[in-house]
Amino acid sequence: MNILCLDLEGVLVPEMWQAIATDRGIEELQKTTRDVPVYDDLMQLRLRALARHNVPFSAMLEVIGSLEPLPGATDFLHWARERFQVAILSDTFYEFAIPLVRKLGYPLLLCHTLQVEDDRIVGYRLRQENPKQAAVEAFQSLGYTVCAAGDSYNDIGMLRAAEHGCFFNAPTQVTSDYPDIEAVRGFGELTATLSRYC
Repeated sequence: MNILCLDLEGVLVPEMWQAIATDRGIEELQKTTRDVPVYDDLMQLRLRALARHNVPFSAMLEVIGSLEPLPGATDFLHWARERFQVAILSDTFYEFAIPLVRKLGYPLLLCHTLQVEDDRIVGYRLRQENPKQAAVEAFQSLGYTVCAAGDSYNDIGMLRAAEHGCFFNAPTQVTSDYPDIEAVRGFGELTATLSRYC
């Protein structure tokens, strides 16, 4: 059986940091991996903004807990899990993602961890360097064929390492920078593309 590797935010669920940005009125937190290609640069920007605005971790969790999967995501995931082993490869954090993963039926999630002290995020720990690409290569070393879909710069390694990778609802800037990677829009197109490999 093939493995399907999916990004989480922007593919199955809303962007969590953008929801926090809107709730707290912090413009800097609107930026995502679609805007800032280097992940550590993005996280340092976020950590500075959180410290400057004194945002409690518990308030962030409350916002995230109110979010729902994107329209069509739950049905798509049900379709995919009947045809693939599904792994969510994300640059989010377990502490953020668990409420939304619960709403998706607990698919396998590989992501990072936060460092929290006194109800404040003070840092983060990466699971490993190039975690999405490394996970794809690990699955391949076990003899699996990998399909993958993501929407941002941090998905490029995963999409290129997979036997079959495509952008899903990615912004024009990202797809134009990587015209060699197939781009699809909407779960209907993604399902049609993946149907070629299951």
